[in-house]
Amino acid sequence: MNIKKANINNIEEIFFFVQKAIKKMNNEGILQWDEIYPSKDDFYNDAQKNQLYIAEINGQTAACFTLNQECDEEYKNGNWKYKGSEFYVIHRLCVNPDFQNKGIGTKVCLEIEKIAAAKGIKSLKLDCFTKNPYSQKMYKNLGYSEVGFADWRKGRFVLMEKIL
Repeated sequence: MNIKKANINNIEEIFFFVQKAIKKMNNEGILQWDEIYPSKDDFYNDAQKNQLYIAEINGQTAACFTLNQECDEEYKNGNWKYKGSEFYVIHRLCVNPDFQNKGIGTKVCLEIEKIAAAKGIKSLKLDCFTKNPYSQKMYKNLGYSEVGFADWRKGRFVLMEKIL
């Protein structure tokens, strides 16, 4: 797997597989994303800020994610163990449905840890939809701790953190 920064030329492909992932999640009763979020503009802005990444396998885009230090106001609800400024927040992690159920999400998260550690980052933060058992299981198996909750338009999300 090759992790690299995405650019605006990757947006159409990313948005296409994210839409496929949304349909698959909806079919499984996981209603965390929709036509409002994430938007194509979200990915475009992430790429413009040089914060959007893709994971490629054999030249195909298998996943995408955004990595930055931006967090919503609701992140104040978290009882974060690491209070310093050396943290990253993982946003919009999505595995292309053509690559799901192959451990790609876990492999991407382990690569994110390497990227963060190489930059002196001390912790990773994220939010995880409470009605998405797949992502909850993955993050718990990777050693993320629950530190609080946030309630957004689509429901309740668990705030999670991993100290590196």
